[in-house]
This record gives sequence, structure tokens and C-alpha cells, in this order.
Amino acid sequence: MTEQTDDRTGATDAVAADALAPAGADKRVMVCPVCGYENLQGDDLCANCGADLASSDIPQATSRFERMLVDVPLSAVETRPAVQVSPHDPVSAALTAMRDQATACVLVVDGGRLVGVFTEHDAVARLLSDDGSGKAIAGAVADVMTADPVVLRATDSVAVAVQKMAVGGFRHIPLVADGRPIGIVSAADVFRHILRIVE
Repeated sequence: MTEQTDDRTGATDAVAADALAPAGADKRVMVCPVCGYENLQGDDLCANCGADLASSDIPQATSRFERMLVDVPLSAVETRPAVQVSPHDPVSAALTAMRDQATACVLVVDGGRLVGVFTEHDAVARLLSDDGSGKAIAGAVADVMTADPVVLRATDSVAVAVQKMAVGGFRHIPLVADGRPIGIVSAADVFRHILRIVE
């Protein structure tokens, strides 16, 4: 068992951590790669030994193929330009843009800044009103979008994109520079890139 050096209650395994966490709390832990201490998810430093945890989830290459994913930035991946809508646009306008551009995701931009994404998943999950009439389609994109989305930068590696998509269950992640959208990377873009590598 790892020695506890801070004032939080320690847990020796994930089951104990679940039991100690308050109802509704995030019960995941981040295990220190140096000493094995179970830190709270999101901690930047290990509470036991002070090791850096912020970079511990960055993918590390262990083979030639993995190096090609870790070393290649997203700027090298062929992507399509992102379709943009305003948060004040009606949902019907976003759906029309998605249909016309044959895309499953639009970026929601206000004053040049990315404020959200609207995906076909959002459409399916959020648009029907409680009575099933579909009246929510008349509302604004801001009412049904996913606000403050996970983002990537063109300098992030393909491996980081794969990891964020896998962990978050995303099929599209906006590319940004200084908070402004410059594109979007999809799971299909990443898979096409990987296929080119292995061919």
C-alpha cells in the first residue's frame, strides 16, 4: 500500500475509491506511473510523490507504426473544411447546412470564436420535445448544441486525436487556433490517414 502524504482519504483500489466518493461525484482515479498512488482524476501532480501527471496520458510510441502516429501532426491529415453556423441561427438552418454539405457536424461560431458544436447525435438526442411533436426544431442552435466542446490544435498529433476520440466517444473534434476554428477532424479523416500509413 502506498503511503498517504496529503489530507485526503486514500483508496487502495477503484472499488474503495467508489465507496468513499460522494454520491454523483466523479469516481475515476489517476494512478501515478512513478509510485502507483491513486490520485483524483485531473490532478496535475501526484499527491504522494509529486510526479508530473499532466503529461502521463500523452500517448507514447513503442513501435515504428506508433511513432508515425505520435510524430505526425494533424496538419498533415487531409480534412474537409468545417461548416459553420451561428448560435442564433434556427436549428432548421443548421440541419439544412448539414444536409446540403453532407456532414454530420457543424461548428457553432459567435464573433469568430468557437462556442459549440452541433452534431447529428445532438439532433437525434435533443430535438424532439417531451410530447414528441418536434417543436424544438424551431428553436435556436444555442439551445441544442454541445457547448464548450473538446478541441484539438493543428500541432497535436494523430495519436492525441485518436485518444481523445476513443476516450470521449467523439466522431468529430474541432481544430482551433487561439480559440478560433480553423477546421474539424473526423474519425473518418483519421482512419483514412492510418490506412495510408499501413498501405
